[in-house]
Amino acid sequence: MPGSTTTPDHAHAERTVLLAVVSLSSFVTPFLGSSLNLAIPAIGRDLHAGVVALNFVATAYLVASAACLLPFGRLSDLLGRRRLFLVGTLGQSAFLLAAAASSTIEVLVALRLLQGIAGAMVFATAMAMLVDAFPPVERGRVLGISTAAVYVGLSVGPVLGGVITQHLGWRAIFLLNGALSLVLAALVAARLRTGGRAASPGRFDAAGAVLYAGSLAATMGGLSTLRSHPAARWVLVAGLVGLAGFGARQLRAAEPLLDLRLFASPVFAFSNLAALLNYSATFAVTFLLSLYLQVVRGLEAQVAGVVLLAQPIMMALLSPVAGRLSDRVEPRRVSSLGMALTAAALALFAFLGEATPLAVVVGELVLIGVGFALFSSPNSNAVMGAVERRDYGVATATLGTMRLVGQALSMATVALIFAVFLGNAPVTVEAAPGLLAANRVAFALFAGLCAVGVFASLARGRIHGGTPR
Repeated sequence: MPGSTTTPDHAHAERTVLLAVVSLSSFVTPFLGSSLNLAIPAIGRDLHAGVVALNFVATAYLVASAACLLPFGRLSDLLGRRRLFLVGTLGQSAFLLAAAASSTIEVLVALRLLQGIAGAMVFATAMAMLVDAFPPVERGRVLGISTAAVYVGLSVGPVLGGVITQHLGWRAIFLLNGALSLVLAALVAARLRTGGRAASPGRFDAAGAVLYAGSLAATMGGLSTLRSHPAARWVLVAGLVGLAGFGARQLRAAEPLLDLRLFASPVFAFSNLAALLNYSATFAVTFLLSLYLQVVRGLEAQVAGVVLLAQPIMMALLSPVAGRLSDRVEPRRVSSLGMALTAAALALFAFLGEATPLAVVVGELVLIGVGFALFSSPNSNAVMGAVERRDYGVATATLGTMRLVGQALSMATVALIFAVFLGNAPVTVEAAPGLLAANRVAFALFAGLCAVGVFASLARGRIHGGTPR
């Protein structure tokens, strides 16, 4: 490890443990999210929730995570990353286990908010610890392995989520993920020693953190409820004004929460923009297709899960390859090709109908899986290669914020489209025509977003091995 006095064998063993811990943490969250996508109709029936309310089961987590990620990223640079990582995994486990006992949709959404706060501690530290521990020549490889773990979670989630929902009920999904998080916390406490020291000296801008978190939450929450709540537009405006105030504060601060000078680097700026556009365009895909397969096509949850498996399998298989490739060739070429393939797949999804052969659906899922795998690891490699070690926590948090804001925007867009086409109708077969129309509009819009993302990916400039030239 950089700056370590340990023997090479001991350092290698520590890095191996760290890679295992980060990979497991990278597995848990997407596994939960993809499992829950298959359980959405069952949750709606059990808790008597409409389609808009169900959207908040996913959105609440994303809003809380995104709002807290940057403050936790800065805090991890100041206090040490291992401590924050451990607190996050313990909190995540507790709130997941509590969610299994939810009696109303309101309680479930509140617990998802708390899960998001705990999850932000994990997101803000995991990649930073990984990049800090491994030499630059191995960065793409280990990021590829970590990213593959994300997609293994996405792969297993739909299958197990469908089986668990059908045979044990949706509450068992929270119990299983709570247990996995508890195992992760035990592993961190017992075996992980990397990341205990602070990466940089300085002070924490608590007032800036509160302003940022509150403003981003208001912006995302207001956008998500724009069609369903009369005060949402004012919440959205207040959030945007608050974010502008936060930006002005950061420009004046001696020790800012987010050093805006990082965005002077085209590599850092456009790689983050590409991530924002990509996740805005792709995150809601599984949610939309889960409803399409179960409500429009009438498939059982576990069958729908098997169909959805095609996308994350391709991601898991190709992410390590794409990561290694980005250590050797221009990351922007690999990630831009991936973005273009993703845009093509989304455009094809816009033509799904009631009688579209399932083989066609699977083929389109394979295409988007290949595209996303080629984009993600090289793009992360480019972001982390554009900053110094002292800024790894903030860079990780910034990229994670782009991901989570993009995911929340994706679900907010779906919520707006669903509100137009479906209102707050229950998720039943009677809603199938409106659901199909809403899906087509959403996929067409997302394809356009991804097409714009290709240009953002190309605009970052020439890179090799994650280092700007």
